[in-house]
Amino acid sequence: MADFPVWTTLVLGFVLGLRHALDADHLAAVSTFVTEERNLLRSSLIGVSWGMGHTAALLVFGLGVAAFRFALTPRFSQFLEFVVGCMLILLGGNVLFKLVKGRALHAHSHVHDGATHAHLHMHASETGHDHQHQHRTLRLRGRPFVVGVVHGLAGTAALMMLVVGALPSLLLAAGYILIFGVGSIGGMTVMSLLMTVPLALAARRLALMGRLIRLGAGLFSLGFGVYLTWDVGLIQSLLR
Repeated sequence: MADFPVWTTLVLGFVLGLRHALDADHLAAVSTFVTEERNLLRSSLIGVSWGMGHTAALLVFGLGVAAFRFALTPRFSQFLEFVVGCMLILLGGNVLFKLVKGRALHAHSHVHDGATHAHLHMHASETGHDHQHQHRTLRLRGRPFVVGVVHGLAGTAALMMLVVGALPSLLLAAGYILIFGVGSIGGMTVMSLLMTVPLALAARRLALMGRLIRLGAGLFSLGFGVYLTWDVGLIQSLLR
């Protein structure tokens, strides 16, 4: 320990935590929560909640790696990546479902040049917003945290475990994971705020723009989830 670069290791952990928060699957998942917000404070809480769940999972799992020196098998890492992909599909599908559910489909008819025409129109639901508001606290505190836990057990976090397993003491490993977690919390909080700014502006000027951004977030999460579940190769190996 006397010759080990402790401070350099901790700084590296913080920087890697910041970078880790910018992974595409992380941004895809958190965007499904953030795009439903118009408040910068609530958006930052989403990033913090995700980061806390992410850090909690890393701390428990990482200390197990450091204490017992067990290794993550490729098959287990593959399974965790598959779970993340499925989670992204569910999150993206949920956003798209709420966009459709929150708008009622009606047919309006009118007479033009002596002929009657019918057109389909979408109207916002009057009760959807109130129901969403009643459960806002639970959603902010619970779902992003759970998503962060899943992310903390999968993906490039496995690479971080390689560093933890090489550290000379359990205390330093715990410090590294916590610093890594602080970096990921900070990175995701900043990204949550950046994603909310155009939504806040759109809500004041153009409601359609806000819905389009939510649609884009839902499609991105759904599409990336489908890509990830296929790319990890678990489905292909089961079909053989």
